[in-house]
Amino acid sequence: MKTYVIVGGVAGGAGTAARLRRLDEDSTIIIYERGEHISFANCGLPYYVGGTISDREDLFVVTPEHFEQVFNIKVRTQSEVLSIDRANKCVTVKDLTSNKEYVQSYDSLVLSPGAAPVRPPIKGIDDSDIYLLRSVRDVDRIVEKVEQENTKRAVVVGGGFIGLEMAENLKERGLEVTLVEALEQVMNVIDYDLAALVQQHMREKGVTLYLADGVSSFDRTDDALVVTLNSGIQIPTDLVLLSIGVRPDANLAKEASLAVGPTGAITVDEHFTTSDPFIKAVGDAIEYPSPFTKQPVTIPLAGPANKQARLCADSIVFGKSRPYKGVIGTSIAKVFDLTAASTGMTSKQLIRANIPFKEVITHEGSHAGYYPNATPISIKVLYNPETGELYGGQAVGYQGVDKRIDVLAAFLTKGGTIDDLAEFEQAYAPPFSSAKDPLNMLGFIAQNTKDGLTHPITSEELKQHHLNGALLVDVRSPGEYMWGTIEDAINIPQTSLREKMASISKDRPIVLFCSVGVRGYVAERVLRNAGFTNVYNLLGGFSSFMSVEYERQLLKNT
Repeated sequence: MKTYVIVGGVAGGAGTAARLRRLDEDSTIIIYERGEHISFANCGLPYYVGGTISDREDLFVVTPEHFEQVFNIKVRTQSEVLSIDRANKCVTVKDLTSNKEYVQSYDSLVLSPGAAPVRPPIKGIDDSDIYLLRSVRDVDRIVEKVEQENTKRAVVVGGGFIGLEMAENLKERGLEVTLVEALEQVMNVIDYDLAALVQQHMREKGVTLYLADGVSSFDRTDDALVVTLNSGIQIPTDLVLLSIGVRPDANLAKEASLAVGPTGAITVDEHFTTSDPFIKAVGDAIEYPSPFTKQPVTIPLAGPANKQARLCADSIVFGKSRPYKGVIGTSIAKVFDLTAASTGMTSKQLIRANIPFKEVITHEGSHAGYYPNATPISIKVLYNPETGELYGGQAVGYQGVDKRIDVLAAFLTKGGTIDDLAEFEQAYAPPFSSAKDPLNMLGFIAQNTKDGLTHPITSEELKQHHLNGALLVDVRSPGEYMWGTIEDAINIPQTSLREKMASISKDRPIVLFCSVGVRGYVAERVLRNAGFTNVYNLLGGFSSFMSVEYERQLLKNT
């Protein structure tokens, strides 16, 4: 009879244990977990703070007692594995309630230690009113603080998923909320033009943002904790939520001389085997090659950890499993009324990896415009300009973001192309989509670009064209033009372009733009069919341009 020892619970560890038992009824399976809970809803913690999840017990996916009863697995909570003796195939365990240490042997060992929150060496960071959010104990402390009558203000440090979700939920609890992010944007998993939409929405909801400005110190005064930024700005607050990021918790593996990669995470093969054939690892603490760059990456998400657990258990019991193909990094977040999601590579990542790419963006309705309550949804895809292979996708909107990003993720996983988007057959009825879904539209735009029918440029590229003397033509209606336009742009409505074409020089570059890009494309085709060659259409139109420029101007004035 074999003994399987698993270090760490939650998605990776508990998932591996459950699958092992379903495959092998006779083995001894033991899980060691430092915390009090074997499996809890990490991703639900912010919503318990905000009150959306009202019953604390709903956070627990399964209790240790239930896990033991259902799976006949020995669950040892509040037990820390101190060391691994690879030669003798055993671990030393400390019972944190009694402080006693003992040795447990294994046939196979699975490491699922997860990731640890980043706590940079900032002055005052150990203040009792500075909180992390990684465990049920953490959330209990935060809720206790929030419910105190004198807790009125909160500062969230970090604009990633947890940071944004906590900013929303603290605001929902009636607190005055400020979010601080050292980068120039929130949600670094989406590009700046889409992040701009999220930032504007957060401001509309009353959250104060300080971007491109990190924390230099935390200082205690008589009546507040003062957060001092690198810019010198001081923000008095009653609590601070640190959400700067996480790093792989690979200390146990390092001390056992297991191979650790350049990301600081445990190196595994496609069957999750470490440099020791009797030790496997899953979850947030492992690295594996990116499907795009082939370079090692870590992606701390619950979905991949659960899938890794299943394959890891298969490889232990059967000696092999279907090889793990890595993670493309699909993620989604609710930010007040908005949903923001991403899959695959961003433009920043592609630039860093020296991978040539093109991008297209569209601002469409979530469903048919003539059916009530359609809302705007902005979607971008990045792709290989030669082959059309998809590299990534992002979406921000009020409805239908999740299903679009899931479709994009499925195409990315299978090596899909812009042609697949153009041909994608969605379930269509007016309450759910349009006859030409926004994903179809992205495919059409990308195909037109690849075929040379249009030459779209981004808002960033527009600046260089402007400097090079391009003529900017706003093809919207005179009324839209009067409400605001791009500096130096002239107004020739798309419907009047054929009549006024003679007044436009063919010797000068021409950049056309409308509200979202559609009329700009029609105008571009009119000019190209008339012999104009140096013509461009602004991607996303005036909507994308203004979102980016508004945020850039705010940064400049800060």
